[in-house]
Amino acid sequence: MFTGIIEDIGTIKSLDRRRDSVQLKLESRLPPDELKPGDSLAVNGVCLTLTEIGAELLSVDLSHETLAATTLKDLKPGSRVHLERALAFGGRLGGHLVTGHVDGVGEVVSRTPRGPNLDLEFLAPAEVIPYLVPKGSVAVDGVSLTVNRPSGQHFFVSLVSHTLEQTTLTERRPGDRVNLEADLLGKYVKHFVSGGSGRGIDEQFLSEHGFMGKDPAKP
Repeated sequence: MFTGIIEDIGTIKSLDRRRDSVQLKLESRLPPDELKPGDSLAVNGVCLTLTEIGAELLSVDLSHETLAATTLKDLKPGSRVHLERALAFGGRLGGHLVTGHVDGVGEVVSRTPRGPNLDLEFLAPAEVIPYLVPKGSVAVDGVSLTVNRPSGQHFFVSLVSHTLEQTTLTERRPGDRVNLEADLLGKYVKHFVSGGSGRGIDEQFLSEHGFMGKDPAKP
């Protein structure tokens, strides 16, 4: 589990394409003595497993499924990526609950500088749209952001100067692809309300559980 608060911006050093996976080596300032093989590391919002840890380079393996479902297949040597270690138990939740399981790939539509801040407009895939609500949360390339205004297939966010300084989002241009993860709590609520776990919530359900007055027309 992650928070969407970026700890470091890493740099891709190499991508070794193998038959069943791709080994990615990246340069990072994360303290190597606080890492070990098997730890989870979010790379641009994608939860990966550390396989090797060196003084300056970290290694992770990417499956073909991960490459197909995220923007990590677009990476090349020199690409800069957001890095976040898994949330420590009892740690502060500065952003929102992020799993590192990407729900879909979105696209930057427009960017509008506003003084030291920046407004970005994104096109979201169908699987993410139902969870975009005003002032709700969304993870963009692993960064916890607030949805200012959803509009059909599009949504807008405003980035303050601190976020621009600590992430690579200031580098995004129209046409760039980004990993999107919808709010975890919103997904659970939708699953329950829609009856994904069995019976959904309707007027009969609310009445049976004391949330509505009894219909006088019914015995």
